[in-house]
Amino acid sequence: MQYGKPKPRLTLMPLVALGALSLAVTLPALSSTVHAAPPVAYTTITVHEGQTLWTLAESKTAPSGDVQATVDQIIATNHLPGATLRIGQKLRVPR
Repeated sequence: MQYGKPKPRLTLMPLVALGALSLAVTLPALSSTVHAAPPVAYTTITVHEGQTLWTLAESKTAPSGDVQATVDQIIATNHLPGATLRIGQKLRVPR
């Protein structure tokens, strides 16, 4: 004889579903390969009269490369506030 409401039965189905969802999310992330940027080698140069960021970047950029990207890299590496250079200024530039 039963009195009142029947006691609910606990099942493992929610745990199985949660485990499957966790695997579906983490497996693709684990199998993907992370590509790091190659290290950049720098050299220090001294600015001479008539040199600009553009002429420095042109001399350090490969023929098929992007001179503007090299200018941006020199500015970022040296924490320059603008494009003005001073004679005698030391700059780190990519090799």
